[in-house]
Amino acid sequence: MAVDLAQIETIIVDSAALLQSFISEVMTLRTDTPSLFVDLEGCKLGRDGSISIISIYAPPKKLIYLIDIYRLGAEAFSTVNSDGNSLKSILESPIIWKVLFDVRHDSDALFSHYGICLDGIRDIQLMELGTRVGSKEFVAGLAACVEKDSTISATERKAWETTKRNTQRLYNPALGGRYEVFNDRPIRPEIVRYCVGDVVFLPNLFHVYNTKLCRPGKKFWEIQVLEATKERIQFSQSPNFDGTSRTNARGPWNREAIEEAIDQWNDDIMDNAMNEGDDFDFDFDDDFDDDFDDYFYDDGPTSGRDIINDCDYGYYYSD
Repeated sequence: MAVDLAQIETIIVDSAALLQSFISEVMTLRTDTPSLFVDLEGCKLGRDGSISIISIYAPPKKLIYLIDIYRLGAEAFSTVNSDGNSLKSILESPIIWKVLFDVRHDSDALFSHYGICLDGIRDIQLMELGTRVGSKEFVAGLAACVEKDSTISATERKAWETTKRNTQRLYNPALGGRYEVFNDRPIRPEIVRYCVGDVVFLPNLFHVYNTKLCRPGKKFWEIQVLEATKERIQFSQSPNFDGTSRTNARGPWNREAIEEAIDQWNDDIMDNAMNEGDDFDFDFDDDFDDDFDDYFYDDGPTSGRDIINDCDYGYYYSD
């Protein structure tokens, strides 16, 4: 699935008028399918840092909006259009699907600085983990998912990797950069390309993993992913959340927890079957119990570096 960047327009939203236009455009999108793919950039993104830019890709419009939070501040979330809708109401809406890769740091930053409680979220990182056959101990980074599962061309992948690598030199102090580069105004062309790159291929990955989750009999994992996503958001808003902890590289599921969830799932199925009669759709993978070990198969000692490459290890979330 090729992505023609030449067909996608990027709009920098840095005024109330442009923000109102963006909000009105978003409210025309369908709500029965994901139409918004989101990523945040900032200086040490999280409760101890700041938000500089929110990148929002709307594939149906072939538009990528870069919401300038550094310039707009709280006005970015409080500004309403003629119908009374705002960026805050869009982000908090349970019926407007927003797709992110690892929602935790973005949720932490939005909640801590602007009181935004995300809802209607699909987390691609958890979708990959839920559909993965093999060890689910560690989550995968975005680069690993793009390399392993995306259907974009090799040329597109190489260009994306080059942009990521070059931009790291601008913002990573360990490479001679500075976090504040995200606050340089006007926004540097390299940063624009970086922000575009972090959202433009998300629809491709979502389609790959969602297709697997929507297969007959996969409802169990679809629900596990949705529940884990909600738990991620809740935890990211808690005082105990530490965005720098290496434990964040671990997945939300272990063998014991999944065995317990399967037992509960089977009990619920039997209860529903007895109540619904022959018309009840079990929608469960008949081979799942037989293949359970395959879902947690580990071919040897493993660590986060087996799944998260060196480039992503310190920033295994979307940045």
